[in-house]
Amino acid sequence: MNRPLLLLDVDGVLSPYGTPQPPAGYTEHHLFPGEEPVRVNPAHGAWITEASAVLDIAWATSWNDEANRLLAPLLRIAPLPVITMPPAPFHPSDKIPVIAAYAQRRPAAWIDDLHTPQAHSWAAARSSPTLLITADPTIGLTRHSIDHVMTWAKALRRPLANPQ
Repeated sequence: MNRPLLLLDVDGVLSPYGTPQPPAGYTEHHLFPGEEPVRVNPAHGAWITEASAVLDIAWATSWNDEANRLLAPLLRIAPLPVITMPPAPFHPSDKIPVIAAYAQRRPAAWIDDLHTPQAHSWAAARSSPTLLITADPTIGLTRHSIDHVMTWAKALRRPLANPQ
């Protein structure tokens, strides 16, 4: 079995929004002139690196290549593959066709703050194991979510058949 995928959104997952002050552990970075600051928790970089031991991780965000250019250095992680999203603005359900094409038949976990009913239908209809974790956009990615994804991925490993 191929290693499972972890598909990561940025806004609302790695950069919480909707609160006047960033949650504990986050710092604000002015990456886009004229827009709200991006909130980054450096612990997420360590969590992503840890998760990469059991999952293949890709960006699934409207940031597209900007995630590697701007966010990866702040998180101190290597660049990740990018699932190229439609030009912004787009409806959250517009992510599904490109995510489906990228995931193909591989097991996939997808962490996003805006899983639509269509995302849940897609996940339920897949023949490959699929895990959707919907992040609270005011809190962002939690250690619990990363632990859940890693436990899920490890449970998919199958012991090699006895060669006798």
